[in-house]
Amino acid sequence: MLWDLFLIAAGLGLLVIAGDLLVKGAVNLSLRLGIPALIVGLTVVAFGTSAPEMMVSVAAVLNGTPDIALGNVVGSNTANILLVLGIPAIISIIRTDEQDLRESYLIMLGASALFILLCFMGPIGWPHALVLLGALALILTRQIREALAHRAERADEEIEGADLHMGWPRISVYILAGLIGLPLGASFLVEGASSIARAYGISEAVIGLTLVAVGTSLPELATSITAALKGRADVALGNVIGSNIFNLLCIIGVAGLFGRLPVPVSMLRLDLWVMLGSALLIAPFIFYRWSFRRLIGIGFTVIYATYIIVLMTADKG
Repeated sequence: MLWDLFLIAAGLGLLVIAGDLLVKGAVNLSLRLGIPALIVGLTVVAFGTSAPEMMVSVAAVLNGTPDIALGNVVGSNTANILLVLGIPAIISIIRTDEQDLRESYLIMLGASALFILLCFMGPIGWPHALVLLGALALILTRQIREALAHRAERADEEIEGADLHMGWPRISVYILAGLIGLPLGASFLVEGASSIARAYGISEAVIGLTLVAVGTSLPELATSITAALKGRADVALGNVIGSNIFNLLCIIGVAGLFGRLPVPVSMLRLDLWVMLGSALLIAPFIFYRWSFRRLIGIGFTVIYATYIIVLMTADKG
């Protein structure tokens, strides 16, 4: 038990550190190669920040525990909305009137609907994966075209991890450390999580939906809490929507290329709908520009805690 917990903690630590190093190395490599900063922000940073979740899902498929891969994505998307928005809202008001996220939100809903449809047509294999990756390619192409059309307006945007003074040796070390650390951390996390699932008779799907999902969402949660403490909780909303789109289309899309992902009946009955319901909860805040206040944050957090309790109770029953 202690060894499994150590593996999980070590895996999460490696994923966070290696993911950060990979993003920094890839961003500065791209800028050194002359790729426009706005393209780097939309592609390299987006893929890089999703790398830990992607590696966990791929490792789960290769390890013969695909339920963890699906649970990781579905659980992360639910946690992103109810926890990553809920907890910062308790600390500071999350304003929604400073950015128009209606289009991104509708894309997230569309990605959720497509993912749910494919789950009911499962098990998810390479044909389903290609559909998800194709949808991601269309979205990225559209975003890049829009970014290029409004290049002047986005010229002053800061790119995460950019350092104009970073030399080639340091870039190489960062990328190499990231590429080694990510699969190693993912392997540790999946091995520890699946061992706990077997030891306590908990299904791998539930482990993925809870322990693994919350674990891989911790960096986003930490970033959002830090932003809230600085009075910038509004940055969390855009990050959550973008992360959820990538989780559904990119992570499951890539994982589906490595093996088949059978969808548990329990996920079809409950978890997919909780994920979709969580996404629909924030519709008024997006379209009517309502602010996320403390009471809403408490409500979201209580809903998430209730969902986890129901999940664990049902699994034990």
